[in-house]
Amino acid sequence: MRTLSSLSLSLLTMATITLLGGCAVGPDFKAPQAQVPADWSSLRAGDASLHEAVPTGNAAVTSAEWWKPFGDPVLDRLEEDAAAANPDLQTAALRFAESRAQRQTTAAQRGPQVDMTASVQRQRPSENGATSRTIDVLAPADRRDALVKLLSQPYDIYQGGFDASWEPDFWGRVRRSVEAADAQVSASGALFDGARLDVAADVARGYFALRGTQRQIALTRADLDAAQDHFTLMKARADGGMASDLDTTQQQALLSDLRARLPALLAEEANSLDQLSVLIGQTPGTLQARLAPPADADTKPVLPSLALGIPSDVVRRRPDIRQAEAQLHEATANTGVAIADLYPRITLGGSFAFESLQTGDFGDWGSRHWSVGPSLDLPIFDMGRRRSVVTLRKLQQQEAAVAWQKSVLQAWSDIDTAVNAYSAEAQRNAQLAERERLSRDAYSLADVRYRNGRTTFMEALDAERTLLAAQRDRADSDAQLAIKRVAIYKAIGGGDVPAAAVIR
Repeated sequence: MRTLSSLSLSLLTMATITLLGGCAVGPDFKAPQAQVPADWSSLRAGDASLHEAVPTGNAAVTSAEWWKPFGDPVLDRLEEDAAAANPDLQTAALRFAESRAQRQTTAAQRGPQVDMTASVQRQRPSENGATSRTIDVLAPADRRDALVKLLSQPYDIYQGGFDASWEPDFWGRVRRSVEAADAQVSASGALFDGARLDVAADVARGYFALRGTQRQIALTRADLDAAQDHFTLMKARADGGMASDLDTTQQQALLSDLRARLPALLAEEANSLDQLSVLIGQTPGTLQARLAPPADADTKPVLPSLALGIPSDVVRRRPDIRQAEAQLHEATANTGVAIADLYPRITLGGSFAFESLQTGDFGDWGSRHWSVGPSLDLPIFDMGRRRSVVTLRKLQQQEAAVAWQKSVLQAWSDIDTAVNAYSAEAQRNAQLAERERLSRDAYSLADVRYRNGRTTFMEALDAERTLLAAQRDRADSDAQLAIKRVAIYKAIGGGDVPAAAVIR
């Protein structure tokens, strides 16, 4: 395997150069590189027979609506309903909107802050307050009491003006805060994409499982009808002395076995319907009409062709990879914010206002007062709190880097597992199809021989049971093949159109 070009940088280099812009993550942190194969050949190493069973190619899946190639209008409608009303998707969308609102709040720190103030107050100074002390120093003793009473009389004061402040981002604190907020938006968007992919995969899996169960029910009922006809014929032959009671009893036992299968299958069908109802945000019992069994009992899912594309593109398309990468970016930016807090903050501020005791004088130019000048906030001693925050942010950055690497490795493992499972099921399905064909031929021959009296009923019964088992196994494999194809779509991230770009 060779290292993927877009993912081949070590996490250490990625964190220190690409994201942090010079802030080190610590010399003790040694993150191994994530290795992604150049092609899919490693999935089939040592087993050439799997080559034809695994869908591969050079073109990647490019549609976010990855279920469309199945060509099933009922599934398409279910997916649309789930995208519009699934509670988990609604929660993820709200969290994405919250992250965007938080980003706007953070970005507002880059510009000046301007406030307007206005007030009208009626005041009465205290006769024994600071004003009386000034009078004691300046006024004659014989006029003190008169001045105190005069100055303590109630009066109105009118004020109105503007205050403005702006903090130049000398150390990049605000810039890195906005960068962290942008990364959080990206992470929330990837989380929404992941939720949408999970829901779509759950709907598809549930739908194909339901169709598989309905097909099993149809096969069982058809088998019941055939077995009942067989039993009627056999009973007539036994009554005419052409067959033994043992043959009749054995056929009746087969009928009982088939009837015993139906209740469990019907319960499984009801459970699948209820699960799909929850996924599309509806109450149980509302999908019976829409998801009625198809008229053709032998209908099986149509599996579209699939090209996995280049492994590097597939892995980076997964929402969990994009979320982990965004979280690493956010952690790195937060490290820059913590480092910027070690330096002083300089704020430029100013105010302009009018103040008067009479309404008629409020607009006079002589009623103005103003102030302008910078302010400095210099951290001197805080018991090491700020430096501890820097250490904490660096550790969180390293943790996010490890989580990113784990996500890449897990993604490859998921794809490997999904493709191998599909390959094995495709081979099994082909063998089951051949088994069903041969069992059908054997049953036809045994039935003709029995009706002509050239063989015993046991031979015909064994052939019939073999055919029924082959049909049920083939129907189950058809459903499992579609479900495992859905697992491949989920493992490769569905499509490459991010949901965040759609809902912005």
